[in-house]
Amino acid sequence: MAFRHIVLFGLCAMVPAWAEDTSDQQPRDLFLGEAFYYAQQGLYFDAISRLDAELEQYYRVDERMLDPLHIDSNYAEFSVGDFELSYRMHRKAGRAIQAVLEGDVDQQIKNEAAYRLARIFYEKGEKLNAIHTIDRIEGTVPESVRNDERLLRAQIYTVNGRFSEAIDILEKLEKEPGYEGFAGYNRGIALILSGEEKKGLAQLDKTGQIQVSKKDEPSLGIRDKANLVLGYRLLEAEQPEEAKQYLDRVRLEGPFSNKALLGSGWSDVAAQRFDRALVPWTILFKRNPTNKAVQESLLGVPYAYANLEMHGRAALLYGSALDAFSVEKTRLNDSIESIRNGNFFKAMVREEIKLDSNWLIRLRELPETPETFYLMDLMASNDFQVLLKNYLDLEDMRRRMIAWVDNLDAYEDMIEMRRRYYEPLLPGIDARFRELDSRILLRMEQRDSIKSRLERLLVAPQPEMLVTADERIVSMQLDQLEEQYRNDDTPSGEEARRRIARLRGVLRWDVSLDYQDRLTEAFEHLQELEADVQRMETIYASYVRTRQAATQSYQGYEDQIVRARAKIDRANKTVAHLMNGVGHMLEKLAINELQQRRDRIDQYQIQARFAMAESYDRAVKAQQDAAQQKMMKAIEANKEADTSSDEPSEAEAEEQTDEKPVDVEGEAQ
Repeated sequence: MAFRHIVLFGLCAMVPAWAEDTSDQQPRDLFLGEAFYYAQQGLYFDAISRLDAELEQYYRVDERMLDPLHIDSNYAEFSVGDFELSYRMHRKAGRAIQAVLEGDVDQQIKNEAAYRLARIFYEKGEKLNAIHTIDRIEGTVPESVRNDERLLRAQIYTVNGRFSEAIDILEKLEKEPGYEGFAGYNRGIALILSGEEKKGLAQLDKTGQIQVSKKDEPSLGIRDKANLVLGYRLLEAEQPEEAKQYLDRVRLEGPFSNKALLGSGWSDVAAQRFDRALVPWTILFKRNPTNKAVQESLLGVPYAYANLEMHGRAALLYGSALDAFSVEKTRLNDSIESIRNGNFFKAMVREEIKLDSNWLIRLRELPETPETFYLMDLMASNDFQVLLKNYLDLEDMRRRMIAWVDNLDAYEDMIEMRRRYYEPLLPGIDARFRELDSRILLRMEQRDSIKSRLERLLVAPQPEMLVTADERIVSMQLDQLEEQYRNDDTPSGEEARRRIARLRGVLRWDVSLDYQDRLTEAFEHLQELEADVQRMETIYASYVRTRQAATQSYQGYEDQIVRARAKIDRANKTVAHLMNGVGHMLEKLAINELQQRRDRIDQYQIQARFAMAESYDRAVKAQQDAAQQKMMKAIEANKEADTSSDEPSEAEAEEQTDEKPVDVEGEAQ
């Protein structure tokens, strides 16, 4: 048995520290939060696209310190690589994380980036690059990935043959809550690989007995895995008694239960306890026959009965096994044909898979979907899982591009509607705008003229420039009266001129006396005029913006839409090409797996036929032996009887009855 399978503890997308820090009142970037919102839902494509767009905009800003993203810009760069890693964009994620490692960032961020990059290399099987990268970590590792980093480091050391270092790390990690099972299992494997067989088996025994919550499914699974590995290891070492106790620890409803039940039965068979082997095999016998262990138990149960010399029952069970194998072979042929017809991918790309993670499991129980009978076993292969996820991602991209093309059509309709709405309105609006523009220019000229005059009055006072309208009218009336009495030499004329001069002096006195107040009031009116001019300028600017928005809402989009359509068309062709390639690989992988299953069932059928024939022969031979024994007993009884009668005695009658053929099925019952 290969022991190089090492469990990798699942990691979730990490949430930034500021997401949990409510005391910090600094402004945070909402787009970064939106990216993490999508990442937490597993929508990594949306998370990457939004964060890429935000970073691109951030680097185009002149004053980046004014952008809220500058607070977490380094973390945003790191998160892009993390999201790309989760989206299985290993090559691009590696470049992004490598840039963080070589950048001027905090050492903790560098350590976390090194951890992520090492995980990429480890998952890709590049063990040397993984160990070089993990050794670059120095100083403090962020708390959120500290234990995960230690587990990954131990796994990398194990695959590189540095078992002692891996064992030391795992021994300490085993004391951390939540890591007991994973660290213990990996430590046991490392001990076995290092040559310390007994210590490794003892460690697996310890891991197989850890106490965990019933809701902690990962820890329960690793506990079952440890017991299963330990049990089969002992079976290979020809220690069936010890192996059985570990195999019986595995849960009956866990993912390893079928293989554990099968191994438990074989451990009893190895100890010649065929009746006890029937206990686990009978449980396994009733389960889904598509499972390999269940199919093997279909032969194991009659094999145990045959060794218990119940040949009739064994023959019947071999016959039942042949019927089950025939059904399974038919299903396999139907599955292969259905996959070749493309039905497998139609089932894979349904929308239900996004809504319910268990939807694929229920598919295999539907009678109208033969392509999914063996789906779960096929998906157990890592290569198949990677290819299937890539195919689903490509299918998601294909649907997105179809939606994008529909969106472009909708944009074109919107643009055309805006054009039909605004173009008839713009000529009238432009005419009103020109009228408003001329009025604004007139008011601005008047304001500038008055302002310049008032500024001159501050330097060279001219009271006559600040007379009121009434005073100007009075002055004009006095001018008329003065012109009227200019040539009047009579005493009344002289008196009138004297009074006119006196009134003019009073008028000048009032203007001179109130000059400062009038000048202040003039400046106040100038400010009011300035406010009116600013209001008109605001109206003007608002109009300009509105008109630009109106025209820009339907102008200048044609070239962009054409370019977008061309890019989508090229991307669509690329995606279609990749989907064909990945789909062909998936179909080939699935069909090869199903054909191997079919070949194995053919072998099972051959074994079952020979075993059934042998069981029938032994059953018939047992019947014949029994008949002969009865006949011998009857002959001996006849010899001892003192009778010469020609009539058959009771013993002879019984002998004649026993010579009749005996039903094999009756014996089995």
